[in-house]
This record gives sequence, structure tokens and C-alpha cells, in this order.
Amino acid sequence: MSKRGRVLVAMSGGVDSSVAAVMLHEQGYEVIGITMKTWDYAASGGSSKETGCCSLDSINDARSLAVSYGFPHYILDIRGEFGDFVIDNFVDEYIAGRTPNPCVLCNTHIKWEALMKRANMLDCEFIATGHYANIRLHNNNRYVISKGRDENKDQSYVLWGVTQENLARTQFPLGSFTKAEIRQMALDMGQKELAAKSESYEICFVPENDYRAFLRHKKPTLDQEIGPGNFLLSDGTVVGQHIGYPYFTIGQRKGLGIALGKPMFVLEILPESNSVVLGEEHELEKSQAFVRDVNLVKYASLDQPMEAVTKIRYKDSGMLSTITQQGTTMQVDFMHKVKGIAPGQSAVFYEGDDLLGGGFLMK
Repeated sequence: MSKRGRVLVAMSGGVDSSVAAVMLHEQGYEVIGITMKTWDYAASGGSSKETGCCSLDSINDARSLAVSYGFPHYILDIRGEFGDFVIDNFVDEYIAGRTPNPCVLCNTHIKWEALMKRANMLDCEFIATGHYANIRLHNNNRYVISKGRDENKDQSYVLWGVTQENLARTQFPLGSFTKAEIRQMALDMGQKELAAKSESYEICFVPENDYRAFLRHKKPTLDQEIGPGNFLLSDGTVVGQHIGYPYFTIGQRKGLGIALGKPMFVLEILPESNSVVLGEEHELEKSQAFVRDVNLVKYASLDQPMEAVTKIRYKDSGMLSTITQQGTTMQVDFMHKVKGIAPGQSAVFYEGDDLLGGGFLMK
């Protein structure tokens, strides 16, 4: 074993995880690459060429890079674990009238646990991923995630659920670099095709980013079971019919299938009556939210209310707020109203650049 230790690196075949693996290899770690097969494109209802992190091309790219640098590479089939938990939850959340956050669930319950299990089997002290985030041991003896240097690529938002036990053995080699610098490193490695690889911002298992078609594919009887329902205004006035509440999300404006003479947005989804409440943009604004299943990262608990910046979606810039812990629930009081609080999405709390923790937005 090298002096720096043995590290299991999650390699998707993309530029970020590939450069992370080479970076650690060149720093003197004994690297073992692993690519996780999480889903089947055909099984998800895809009709065009398989793309993304689970494609055969991506797996081959990861293996080829590992071979060229002389470190071992394995393929880990976790389709069963992934499908049973992440995909089933995705479908169940829409049927419950919520908007799911599959990347958080995947990181927390599938990828980290799968990596740690294999790291133990392979005698690896650490695991590493290509996330743009940083990690350090705080003076309170807790491992803290903080934002990556590249503000446009920071991925700390999707990491709020990772446990202290797992963070203690995790490395994020890309945290202090920008995406442009990582692409340049790939070029410097002679990996021109890798450096030019495009990024996908879609949910990995939803073909063509069409979640409605995916829901129908996974639950063929969905339309018959739910059927059309009413569009309502916030005062209860019926203004039209929709195709079924699971096909809508909070804040949605386009694709409603109804024209009311002015821009209208989805304000609320009511599964019990198969109703979708519409309203004007200002009606999306709220000054308070409640968050369930909270996992705290920087501190073990919050004994009193504290000021924090709360993000309610990945690309949200965040809003100054007061957060108050109530067991595994967090009350969030925003300094200014925020738009589009969507139950099921993550609310993530920050103290400066440090991730305090996060949880799932409630109704």
C-alpha cells in the first residue's frame, strides 16, 4: 500500500471523476476505480441511444483511463438497490403530490453506502468522488462540507444527507478547482475527447428528461387510476380540467394545457381530490417553510434558533432566514418571501460557505 493510503474512486466516465482519479493517483494514493451501474436505459422506457453515466461507452471510458494509468477498475452492478429505492421513491413522490429529489437520495442511501461497503471489502481507507465541494474536520470534531470554489458548479446542495461516519472517509479532490481548470487538466493529460465531454443536467434514469412518460412507463395504469381532475383558483373556483395531478409541479407555468388570459402558475397540488391549484406569480411567495428528515452536518444539533442562508432548489442563490430545530424537523422563517416552495425538494442550510445540513420540504 502507498504511504498516502488506498482510495476507492467513483468513476462515471465523465471528465470530473476521471480527473479526480488521476489527481489522487499522481498525489501518491493507491487508487482503485469503480463504476456503478445504476439503471438500464431500455428498462426506463428509452428509445434512443443510451447515454450518460451508466452507458457502455461511459463504463468503457472509465476502464480505459484506469488501464492507461495502471490502476485497477471494477464495475459494480447496483441496479437492484438503485431501482428499489431511488426509482420507486421517485414514482411514489409524484403520486403523493410532491416533487422528488432523486440525486440526494441516491447519494445518501445508495452511492455512499455502496462505495463504503466495497471500500471495506477492498481495504480502502477512503472513498473519493468528482463532486465540486470541500470537506474538513471542524474544531468541534465534526466533518463539515463546504461549497466548492466554482460557484457555478458547487454541488454541496446534494450532499446534505451524507452521514458523519461516511464523511470521515470521503475526499473531494475537485473542491478547490473550477470546471475550466478541470477540463484543462484533462487536455494536459492528453484526454482531448474526455475534456470535451458535455454535461447532462437531467435526471439520469429519465429518458429525454420526460418524467411524465417515465411515470407512465413505470406505472402503466396511472392514467386509469387517477384520470382527469380540476384546475382550481386559490378561492376554490373551478377554471378547467387537467390530465392528472402527478404530471404537475409547484411553480410550473408552461405546459399547463389551459389559457386564462394571463400567466398562471401551479400553486398547490391536492392528491386527495386530484386538483391542481393555479394562481399568479406573486401567490407563489411564502415567508415560512417546514423541513422534515433533517440531517445536520456542521453541528450535532441546534439548541436555539440561528441565522442561516436557506436554498430551496439546486440553482437557488439562497435567502437569509432564521432556522429553528424541532427534533428531526426544521422551521424556516425567511427574511424576505421566496417563490416556489415545492414539497419533496431539498431545503439546505448554510453558515457562510459551510453546509449546516438539510432536509425535505413539507407541505
